[in-house]
Amino acid sequence: MKILISADMEGATGVTWPADVLPGSDQWQRCRHMFTSDVNAAVLGFFDGGADEVLINEAHWTMRNLLLEKLDERAEMLTGRHKDLSMVEGVQYGDVDGIAFVGYHTGAGTEGVLAHTYLANSVTGVWVNGVPASEGRLNALVVAEYGVPVVLVTGDDRTGLDAARYAPLARTVAVKDYVSRYAAVCRTPARTAADIRAAAEKATALAVRHEPAAAGPFTVEVEFDAVHLTGAATVVPGVERTGERQVAYTLPTMYEAIRAFKAVTTLVSQAVEEQYG
Repeated sequence: MKILISADMEGATGVTWPADVLPGSDQWQRCRHMFTSDVNAAVLGFFDGGADEVLINEAHWTMRNLLLEKLDERAEMLTGRHKDLSMVEGVQYGDVDGIAFVGYHTGAGTEGVLAHTYLANSVTGVWVNGVPASEGRLNALVVAEYGVPVVLVTGDDRTGLDAARYAPLARTVAVKDYVSRYAAVCRTPARTAADIRAAAEKATALAVRHEPAAAGPFTVEVEFDAVHLTGAATVVPGVERTGERQVAYTLPTMYEAIRAFKAVTTLVSQAVEEQYG
């Protein structure tokens, strides 16, 4: 049995504000240890539950945040950027039985610690076929096309509520409780590690591949915080302006849709000017 862990950082233990997750800052260096603790707890739990392999895909920012030397030696880690499926790279090869979203967060325009979707700002909402979509929902739709279930989601308490809508059978662990976008009531690393390990052990039983989903086509709508960003987004073929600050596109598979979304957000990020956005 092989488990893939998609590891993001905003939903990690102790993380509450931008400096905690921005590579290079003193706070980031400190929080890397708690992020690694969360991920390693999941690794230990999956091996406790009978997994034969655990692959960790780094999914935050530069995708070079976890401390490899602190991980259980049985695990392997895929680190670095520019991967075909970004946050869920590794799921496409047909050997993954279940995926865990560790350190995840809620989507842009919703309540949650450091809530966003791909871009820290600029994007104010994302919908897939009319349903609000966080990174968790987007990635769950992608992995479903490969027959891989989401078995574990960790983050703040609002992230667990979000996961209940796109992966209702998955185990969830709240490592902190939302107070505001930049404040939370946090559990200690020792406590969250124990909780994550226990949940991962139980989640291993859910790691059973199923028939790939064929739910397309997918219409993705994206709303921005400034009008000029629609111009950047519509450079991508097939992306059309649908409102003053909205664009949309339709593609037959979620594989294509998530890659188009990555292209849109990359172009939009380059159209943001300092201070004014």
